[in-house]
Amino acid sequence: MKIFIWISSIVISLIVALYVLAFTSIGNSIVGPIVQNKIKEQTALDAKLKLFSLNMSELDLILEIGKGNVISIKGEYSLFSQTFNMDYKVELEDLKALKPLLKIKLNKSFFTNGNIKGDMAFINIDGVSDVASSDTSYHVELTEFNPTSIIAKVKNLKLEQLLQTAAQAPYANADVNLDVNFRSIKSHALDGDIILNTQEGRLNSKVMKNDFNITIPSRTDFAMNLDAKLKGDDVNYTYKLISNLFKITSSGNVVPTPLKTDIKYALDIKELELLKAITGADLRGAFKLNGTVKGTKSNLAVVGKSDVASSNTSFEAILKEFTPSSVKASIKHLKLAKVLYMLKQPHYSDGIFSLDANIADARSGKLKGKIITSVKKGLLDVKYMTKAYEFKTPMPQTAFQMTTNTTLDGYFLDTKIDLDSTLAILNIKKARLNLKNSKISSDYKVSIPKLDKLYFATEQRMKGSMTINGELNKGDDLDLTMLSSVAGGKIDAKLHNDDFHADILSVQTLDALHMLVYPEIFKSSLDAKLDYNLASKKGKFDGQLKDGKFTKNQVFSLVKQYANIDMYVETFKGDVNADINKEKIVASMNLKSNTSSIKTKNTKLNTKAKTIDSKIDIVANKSPISVTLKGKTASPKVSISAQDLLNKEVNKAIEKEVGKAIEKEVGNILKGLF
Repeated sequence: MKIFIWISSIVISLIVALYVLAFTSIGNSIVGPIVQNKIKEQTALDAKLKLFSLNMSELDLILEIGKGNVISIKGEYSLFSQTFNMDYKVELEDLKALKPLLKIKLNKSFFTNGNIKGDMAFINIDGVSDVASSDTSYHVELTEFNPTSIIAKVKNLKLEQLLQTAAQAPYANADVNLDVNFRSIKSHALDGDIILNTQEGRLNSKVMKNDFNITIPSRTDFAMNLDAKLKGDDVNYTYKLISNLFKITSSGNVVPTPLKTDIKYALDIKELELLKAITGADLRGAFKLNGTVKGTKSNLAVVGKSDVASSNTSFEAILKEFTPSSVKASIKHLKLAKVLYMLKQPHYSDGIFSLDANIADARSGKLKGKIITSVKKGLLDVKYMTKAYEFKTPMPQTAFQMTTNTTLDGYFLDTKIDLDSTLAILNIKKARLNLKNSKISSDYKVSIPKLDKLYFATEQRMKGSMTINGELNKGDDLDLTMLSSVAGGKIDAKLHNDDFHADILSVQTLDALHMLVYPEIFKSSLDAKLDYNLASKKGKFDGQLKDGKFTKNQVFSLVKQYANIDMYVETFKGDVNADINKEKIVASMNLKSNTSSIKTKNTKLNTKAKTIDSKIDIVANKSPISVTLKGKTASPKVSISAQDLLNKEVNKAIEKEVGKAIEKEVGNILKGLF
């Protein structure tokens, strides 16, 4: 009996202690600071319990979170029946101060008050608010703390104030009305409707210009309506967003879980720039699209039609688990100029683009299908190209047409390309792109029927035609091969990243001079090697000339006339080399025959300034002639020393005539070789 009395005393003491601690002013003064510290810990805010009063049937609490943010709760409760009936008031004068708790930046203020009553099994919440200057009321029912019913009415909410509260610029203003009546939001037992509409909506043209550099009319009005009915698993809706710049509509049926859709959509956008804030795409111009979305998450068909860039465009995509499974698309008569305008690109070209795509399997790594494209009636905008690329002479009118045929196989895209233009013809039998590692390998053949049409780019007059073929490989490194038959010989070249190497084999100088529209004064066979780095613009040229003979020219004709030395019968051979440092070239040449020689060492050429500084030593049958060239390559200043060859009387008479010949002929020899 004593033990029972002892245990009872302990239990009664504990109950009394708990009662005193929890339900008396003394206990409240002890528990209050503990609760306050816990709130601070959980919210990371400077929270203060201004009032904490708890007894057996009533609770009165005032919590201050920073300056001006106050939450009040006052009401009755029953410990035994677990029921409660309490009023609450939330007055948040400074939403910015709540960022550590909410993790987002908010501005302005928020107020709501209402009543919460019920028990642990079922709770009713009724309240009102003036969020964004609206007249808002709400009723929420919770069953075992899960929302089962929501009824809310929002009248005349100011969209501009809502955006400012969410720390967004006031892109638009409107009066928003929302009527939510969810009698049941239980899974698979939906019962309710949503009606949303805006009135007097208007976009803020100044903010759109400042934030997105988008220019819209100063008065751009819009209206929006949403009417959705929820029943069981189904959501039936109609939606319209209409303004003087765009119209978006959609309607149909959606089953959220498991997903099933049967909807129609249509977009009629007069200015794509308006969507930049949403899509991030920097586009402009008009755009229309309409179609359907039908199916389930495992098999969803998205169908659409558009007249983008004056085309007739249609597509059908099958998605499985929201991942493209197959795609069919057709684009007819799309205008390139309009596409460039939409993409905010310069007017490079006109033309008509078409596409047919049939991708039976669009899964990554398992691609199967074909894509065929073509461009007809292509015409480059040569005025723009000449100005944009700073060509010194106008680019000639250039028409083109192109076709591509691409086969998709796993990770590989194999493409055949045929481009035919008035400047050049490009044929690629197979260009392969590996989507897994982004490597490209391709053959190519470029045919230039009239080299002279390239003068705008090369600034070099040329005659005849040229064909170049080779292979391109682009992965971690860039490798390009080039093979061409030129001037009776061939050029075999390779580019590895920035390093270019060319082997020049048996090129006939007479043919090369003819092609370059230089005086055809030297006939020879040239073998050479060129090494050049594209990044540093430095390189070296080493060549050998053989079987060289001079054709008729004024220099050697005068030598023959006055010195009785015939250099036309001589056969020359020798070396020609040059060091290249950007626009500066230092060149040397050493030609010899059985009786004569022509040498120049450290000839300085500047391709940018078009200047020359050279001394040429000619020995004709042991008789020397020294020629110095300085100045512009087109008309250098010439000085001659030929006393050993010509007697003093004759020298004065012909020096002027020889000088003119040297100026015209020797300069051209160097120009052609270097």
